[in-house]
Order: sequence, then structure tokens, then C-alpha cells
Amino acid sequence: QVQLVESGGGLVQAGGSLRLSCAKSGTILWINHMAWYRQAPGKQREVVADITSGDTTNYADSVKGRFTISRDNAKNTVYLQMNSLKPEDTAVYYCNVGSRLGGDYWGKGTLVTVSS
Repeated sequence: QVQLVESGGGLVQAGGSLRLSCAKSGTILWINHMAWYRQAPGKQREVVADITSGDTTNYADSVKGRFTISRDNAKNTVYLQMNSLKPEDTAVYYCNVGSRLGGDYWGKGTLVTVSS
């Protein structure tokens, strides 16, 4: 079965950096996009960054210029490099993979806490 496992979260001071990883196992056919979402306490889950099968990237305005999404197909892994972190970035970060065949896959999340 398909599985997505996030890692790399933790506690960091404002202005610091973290790199999140999402490792995929199993087969997903016709991948349309890979994305990172986040959900802060008391808030709705939101899209942070997205990368298409053609490597086009999109970012939420709140993270543009600070976060970078990338993939390594050989390692079956998607990354989110987070720089200049702010306390407002504190959230559980989730990996998402969508298939053009209709599949929608999620990881269980990794917690990022940014102290002021």
C-alpha cells in the first residue's frame, strides 16, 4: 500500500531553518502534484507549497521567498526547505500527493514549533 512519512520537524528559534522530508513508498500512478500543507492550532489546514509533475512550483504568499519545495525522484522523496522561520509558521505540516486517476494520499504530519 502507498505510504507517505514526514520527518524533519522540531523546535527552532525564529529566524532559523528546518528541512522537512516526505518519503513515499508504494506506487502512485499519474501523479499530478505533490504538496505540503500545514495546520496551526485552531485554524484550517492550508496549502503551503505545491510542485507539479512538470516541476512547476507554487507557494502561499505567507511563505514565498522563505520556503522551497523540491523533489528527488530517485529517492521517492519530497522536501520543504524552510528558512527565516517565524512563530506564525508553527503548525503540523502534512505531505500530500494527488493522482490524475483520482487518488489523494496523506502523511500523518510532523510538528514544527518556532519560538520567538
